[in-house]
Amino acid sequence: MRPLRNPVVQAFFAWALAWWMRFCFATIRWTHQNEGVAEAIWKQGGGVLCAFWHSRISLSPASWPLDRAQPVKGLVSLSPDGQFIARAMALLGIPAVRGSSANKDKADRAKGGTQALRDGLRQLKVGALAVTPDGPRGPARQMAEGLPLLAKLSGAPTLLIGISCNPAIRLNSWDKAVLPLPFGKGAIVWDVADYPEGADVADVAFAWAERLDAVEAEADAITGLKRV
Repeated sequence: MRPLRNPVVQAFFAWALAWWMRFCFATIRWTHQNEGVAEAIWKQGGGVLCAFWHSRISLSPASWPLDRAQPVKGLVSLSPDGQFIARAMALLGIPAVRGSSANKDKADRAKGGTQALRDGLRQLKVGALAVTPDGPRGPARQMAEGLPLLAKLSGAPTLLIGISCNPAIRLNSWDKAVLPLPFGKGAIVWDVADYPEGADVADVAFAWAERLDAVEAEADAITGLKRV
């Protein structure tokens, strides 16, 4: 049995991760680039999608000020690893909308994905929905069609967010996930996109992946984090 599938062990490590993230965020020296586009969306309120690559999940709460931005939920898979991430993020004030892209049973996967789409659209009527468009299993930095489909159906704008910190720990995971270390340098870079009327979802996914790569690369250039 994998340790994180034990509810008690999972709860402890989720608490430890949330505590560590808070400590790191408080001690990192942050640079914000093009924050005005995000500030405008936070000020107007309403639905908004926020997207970052899966490798930056542990940095993502630093990009969303809960005191002035829309209330946000994160789209998280129904896998055991997703449950762990959902627990940690909930402790940071970001509850989850659960999807099922990791379930081996096709019927359950389809059912979970459909329910996640419905719940995500419901959330976008009142606030923000955070999405990792290459998750939960990759390939890394290749955007699936779920994010642009949500943007098309909801009409909500999409904030593409590049987040970086240095020094950091790189995990030996499929996405080479970044875990922050304290007292370093951090950067958050924003871009905003609206779904082009009449565009093909696959074309939008390709274009938005390039833009998300660009803001993440810009954030890495600011902090000096090596891209992998």
